[in-house]
Amino acid sequence: MSSIWEYANPKKFIATTNRLLPWVAGLALVLTTVGLVWGFFFTPDDFRQGSTVKIIYIHVPSAMMAINAWAMMLVTSLIWIVRRHHVSALAARAAAPIGAVMTLIALATGAIWGQPMWGTWWEWDPRLTSFLILFLFYLGYMALWAAIENDDTAADLTAILCLVGSVFAILSRYAVNFWNQGLHQGASVLRAGALAGDTEERVSNVFATPLFISMAGFLLLFVALVFLRTQTEIRARRMRALLARERMS
Repeated sequence: MSSIWEYANPKKFIATTNRLLPWVAGLALVLTTVGLVWGFFFTPDDFRQGSTVKIIYIHVPSAMMAINAWAMMLVTSLIWIVRRHHVSALAARAAAPIGAVMTLIALATGAIWGQPMWGTWWEWDPRLTSFLILFLFYLGYMALWAAIENDDTAADLTAILCLVGSVFAILSRYAVNFWNQGLHQGASVLRAGALAGDTEERVSNVFATPLFISMAGFLLLFVALVFLRTQTEIRARRMRALLARERMS
């Protein structure tokens, strides 16, 4: 465990992520490209939804990362509260804009997909509503960081906000399980029996294989962007500390 906490050192974190970043970014580009090209151009139309089903290759990975980004922020915020490692707080701050963009993409693609399927761009469905609230929490989290000048105070308050927002991240993932009403279907990809044996809301393998590749690409893209943005946040913090020291002298 002691070796894990070594990466809380900003210099070691930057040195390590500089070595990993080209490989992670390159693999993310390859997987995302393969998944999207395969899904959009080399899979058949669905017998019910037609070609509109192909938006799944953007909608599902972005929705997955919208929730997982907040989960990552929750973990790093807890590390900040318990261990007071600045890199963890800055990593949470770095992940927030990425998660917000992923949530916005999920909402937009969900609306585009829902209009021909449900006959409406928006419905106050449990999952859609919880995702909208999660997006607002992302905006509030970023605004709180920007509004407070002292980084440690901002990290403390945003960590508390992250704990509260985690309720809606959980609701976004399991809303259709908590409430039966609503237009959004239940889980059909990442659940037991979704790909074999269980035919209810089952995703066919012809769609699932490129979907999983696209999901892996989005995941690695998120990791690469977090590495890059966390490095930027560390350097920005150093710059602010140097400027503050100059003003005092």
